[in-house]
Amino acid sequence: MHLEKLSFGVGDRFAHQAAAQLRAFEQASELGVDIVPVWNKSNREHQFVGSNPQSVRTAAQHAVEERGWKKSWYVDADHIQLSTVDPFLDCSDFFTIDVADFIGTPVAKDQIDQFVDAHGELIGELRLPGTQTCYKVDRDFVTRVARQYLGACKAAGEIYRYIANAKGEDHFIAEVSMDETDSPQMPAELMVILAALADEKIRLQTIAPKFTGRFNKGVDYVGQIDHFEREFNEDLAVISEAVRRYGLPENLKLSVHSGSDKFSIYPVIRKAIKDKGVGIHLKTAGTTWLEELIGLSEAGGDGLELAKEIYAYSLEHLDELCSPYASVIDIDCSALPSVEEVTQWDGPHLAATLRHIPDDPRFNANVRQLLHVAFKVAAQSGDRYLDLLKANREIVGEQVTRNLLERHMKPLFIG
Repeated sequence: MHLEKLSFGVGDRFAHQAAAQLRAFEQASELGVDIVPVWNKSNREHQFVGSNPQSVRTAAQHAVEERGWKKSWYVDADHIQLSTVDPFLDCSDFFTIDVADFIGTPVAKDQIDQFVDAHGELIGELRLPGTQTCYKVDRDFVTRVARQYLGACKAAGEIYRYIANAKGEDHFIAEVSMDETDSPQMPAELMVILAALADEKIRLQTIAPKFTGRFNKGVDYVGQIDHFEREFNEDLAVISEAVRRYGLPENLKLSVHSGSDKFSIYPVIRKAIKDKGVGIHLKTAGTTWLEELIGLSEAGGDGLELAKEIYAYSLEHLDELCSPYASVIDIDCSALPSVEEVTQWDGPHLAATLRHIPDDPRFNANVRQLLHVAFKVAAQSGDRYLDLLKANREIVGEQVTRNLLERHMKPLFIG
């Protein structure tokens, strides 16, 4: 399998919005930009809502048939490890191999020395094509990076080979993810990491590093835009050079995780990939679930009532819900409105509080982040939530489609 130039990962927590999501890809195509949909859902998310990996493919397949989609599409086993991959093997063709937990894993000194000895090309001046950057890299630097990341790369190789043995190397797309960690991987470090992944014989088609700055769930990027722009362009140059050096797949591209709603850096990404003629993979994750809540709020009646109940429960269980996502959310609890206040809101007010339009004075990024990680609260309501999605399919679907096209695809790929 050969992943296309522009691909876009979409989450669908409750497997009801695949057709609405696909409409956004259709409309982007009508505007002259072909983007490949990749439906993604992690093992953790399946556990939270009580679903199974096959449900993602089933929903996507149904949408593809319903809409008559004739182009490529994929299903991503998102953030899998060796302990969680088995249920995804039959129903996924894109595997995000998450080795963030293995960063810093001790590796024998002789293995590190062997790696450094085998890669003398890493030592010296690292000139990045298309940039003004030149890194001075010495043996100590390569050794230090290997000590930090070699264990993670070896774990990626082990997981990759396990998948390849089960499916065959030609039947899936491999991504390696190192983004859910505290420290970013700088461009010179990324070159060392790519050398190590190449040693593992991974047919790597996308890599998701940790970038500088905060990539919180469902809200805008927090950091220095000019710093991100320089780093992103240098990472693109590193990938180009690594492909040349190590024979990695020519379509290898950057993957931006927690990329949803990073409005301030979308112009930077768009310019960089356009100038260099390269692609990108971006994941929007749980924004679809938030658009469902927005649609139910707009619908009023029982939908609005349930949305308010979900907020009330989430506020009461804030620590429990936020703990698994602590590294990718920043919530100012003092800025969260009380349950009593929210109870008085009408549907458009609650919808506007959640809808990510930064200039709207009603928008509250803290409420949005809290509800972003509260999807399992909806799952606890059982059929009630799903029945409301069905009853309000049109208005909910409209929010989903518009969000993907207007707030993500156009700024990223169309301008």
